[in-house]
Amino acid sequence: MTTEDRHQDLLRELAPQVLGALVHRYGRFDACEDAVQEALLAAATQWPQAGVPDNPRAWLVTVASRRLTDELRREHARRRREDAAAAQPAPAPVSDRDDTLALLVLCCHPALSPASQIALTLRAVGGLSTAQIARAFLVPEATMAQRISRAKQSIKAAGATFAIPPEPELAERLRVVLHVLYLIFNEGYSATAGPHLQRPDLVREAIRLTRAVLALRHDDGEVAGLLALMLLTDARRAARTRPDGALVPLAEQDRSLWRQDEIDEGTALVTDALAQAPVGPYQVQAAIAAIHAEARRAQDTDWQQILALYQLLEGMARNPVVTLNHAVALAMVQGPHAGLDLLATLDGDPRLGGSHRLDAVRAHLLEMAGDRDAAVEAYRAAARRTTSLPEKRHLEGRAARLVSA
Repeated sequence: MTTEDRHQDLLRELAPQVLGALVHRYGRFDACEDAVQEALLAAATQWPQAGVPDNPRAWLVTVASRRLTDELRREHARRRREDAAAAQPAPAPVSDRDDTLALLVLCCHPALSPASQIALTLRAVGGLSTAQIARAFLVPEATMAQRISRAKQSIKAAGATFAIPPEPELAERLRVVLHVLYLIFNEGYSATAGPHLQRPDLVREAIRLTRAVLALRHDDGEVAGLLALMLLTDARRAARTRPDGALVPLAEQDRSLWRQDEIDEGTALVTDALAQAPVGPYQVQAAIAAIHAEARRAQDTDWQQILALYQLLEGMARNPVVTLNHAVALAMVQGPHAGLDLLATLDGDPRLGGSHRLDAVRAHLLEMAGDRDAAVEAYRAAARRTTSLPEKRHLEGRAARLVSA
């Protein structure tokens, strides 16, 4: 790892702590967030030459506080307030308190759309720049800047406070936080658009932030389950693409490339969570991922157990994606026609929108059933719908192989 990479990792780790310190002291999330971004930029510019300060967190808090108080003084002057109101606030104290969870809860406020929650989380808690977030989601930087600005204004208009809400509201808000982290991970693991199948930077950020939540909520089985799911899934990353970037399906992956350290950690996390906490959807998904990880070869996969877990998951969190995966497991146990029958229940489901997933899974099951012509048609339909170039090429390749077979 280069010195620049170490600096970036340190800044991302400190960003939520610094922002939490400022918001806790001053309120004004929008102004505090802007000040922290300026402090991070100053650090990225100065530290490579001057070296990292002895107390980098205090350095960032001090610089951000100065930026913030300068802005507050200008704002007070513009509004012609009384001299007393225009006085510079006291510098924010540097304490050991970690407000990362409160910050995540604020960024995932229900007044925001899921897209805005993701963008604001990556900016405020992840420490990513607007340009980095824009590149991740393949939109112009100006568009992402507007989205983040609107999100901050929405939080302000909603009167959101910077505080951990009491139970049971915290449990509900934490569900949203975990969902946002899950969406960030999924976008990194299977990019919805663009030339690359994976965005490792988003995967790493989702895992890092989930670790931070687990450190603060170590007795929460679903937080542990989500982290386990991320680790067990990310363990396959090196085997998911060929050197030319082509997609490699799970059944065809070289499992010797899977990362055993992530598998071991993820398996231990989900095993402990299932033994000590009420079972939740993320724990069940992690258990499914662990079963895949245990199989040395694709043909050794315990599909009967996976099917049972998907049936359990359907009862907990019924949604089209779960049903799609359930259909595959059902096909592996009871045959492709059973899976196709379950897929038929999703026809016309508006939650799938223009997604290619339904056609892709149907094509796979039709191929298993020996219906070559229908499989080719479904593969081509899926290829037309996907906006991911690697997935498009993979689906078109499957169709071409069937035609030439």
